[in-house]
Amino acid sequence: MRDNGWDSPLGQVVSFCKKYEIDIPNMDDVPTIPGKSRRRAPKVTNMHRYKVELFTVVIDMQLQELNDHFTETTTELLFCMSCLSPANSFLAFNKEKLNRLAEFYPQDFSVVSLLALENELDTYISDMQSSDLFTKLKGITELGEKMVQTQRDQVYLLVYLLITLSLILPVATTTVERALCAMKIIKSDF
Repeated sequence: MRDNGWDSPLGQVVSFCKKYEIDIPNMDDVPTIPGKSRRRAPKVTNMHRYKVELFTVVIDMQLQELNDHFTETTTELLFCMSCLSPANSFLAFNKEKLNRLAEFYPQDFSVVSLLALENELDTYISDMQSSDLFTKLKGITELGEKMVQTQRDQVYLLVYLLITLSLILPVATTTVERALCAMKIIKSDF
């Protein structure tokens, strides 16, 4: 491995610029701003401009795009779903958030089911954390599979329903988004 920095992304950019004779600014220079007097202009180096001014604009743009895609409800739904994760012996387990997750599905969880779920979650977590079969699982998919193998999906029907809904949601969401996108294309052609 070379130690000259040419393997780094910046080194690759510099190499590309030299190959195609593109000027590379000196990052320690203080550029002049057209229309501003040099005495009153802020003393900002190229490095500061690229690291701070441009970088924050790009981060703001990406953050805005994420905010457009993920509403508060969607974000809350994802946080609630993450509480089902069996990683690190169910470290993320949170009974209140799982109850909140069930509330997102009123057709699947009635008021009575929500009360039953609350009781079921208490026994579920103690059972899962005490079983060696479940403490080493990595994801919700593995959890669902192991519950079916051990027939705990029959014991914890409501928890298994939450797991199933959590696994279906990303696929359903993607399918709906693709369908809506296709409808826009069809609609715009006519």
